Amino acid sequence: MSEYLRTALDLATEGVPVLPLRAGKLPFGNCPACRDNACGGRPNMKTAGTCACPAPCHGWAAATTDPDVINSGIWRRPWAQASAIAYHPGAAWLTVVDLDNTDAIAWARKNLPATQTVPTTRGEHWIYQGPMQSANAVRPGVDIKSSMSYARWLGPGTGTMSALPDVVQALPVKERPTPSRGSVVGSVPVSVGGQCRHRAPAYLERGIAMAEQRITEAKSGVHTTVYRVFLAVLSTHGRCGCLTETHVQRLFLAAQAKGESARHCTVAWANARTALGV
Repeated sequence: MSEYLRTALDLATEGVPVLPLRAGKLPFGNCPACRDNACGGRPNMKTAGTCACPAPCHGWAAATTDPDVINSGIWRRPWAQASAIAYHPGAAWLTVVDLDNTDAIAWARKNLPATQTVPTTRGEHWIYQGPMQSANAVRPGVDIKSSMSYARWLGPGTGTMSALPDVVQALPVKERPTPSRGSVVGSVPVSVGGQCRHRAPAYLERGIAMAEQRITEAKSGVHTTVYRVFLAVLSTHGRCGCLTETHVQRLFLAAQAKGESARHCTVAWANARTALGV
């Protein structure tokens, strides 16, 4: 077992979703069709990229805490050739402020609350407790890596981790979507308003019941299954305003019965909404 694989399994037991990186800090494709990132390294989503893989397989979408997936045959070669380990901060309920040079570090020390810090090749990672939307170049030398992004694992660092502050959440130039309806656990928005295209409430009920069943019957890769189910539900029902807190709670409870935490459910739901733009 390689040192990277051993470390990855240790991180997974702590609830940190991991994936191997090849030379150049780039992800591997984890299916034969995407060997050496033949499809361009895009997650398999209806709204992004051209990858035709049966499951998300690149970058942040490949990160997992499932030891059976991490140690599976399809990952054996990538872990043997890995040059680094990456993790999905948002799914671990974290935000990484990536400071790329000494000027960026000086700015952070002046403007951001002290938190856990990890040295990087050229700068530092400042890690806060709580997820947010990722964004690049929010100011010179500063990137934010959280939901739908990956960061290199460079060790535990030093210092005490602080809660994600408002000043970091305000850094992205682009505005984040504002929910227009209710919320569920973790203040995750349910859906946006719009004209319902469903002919009867039974259509929605059947869809939620099928989604619950799919999660319940998952034999492995539960984290990925939950995310894909959330994507499917939101792609069908996320724009018309039909979803209620009760519907979403049913999905969360099904996921938690399979071992998912409420925190991971909240992040997966938020990531699915962002991916679909709802």
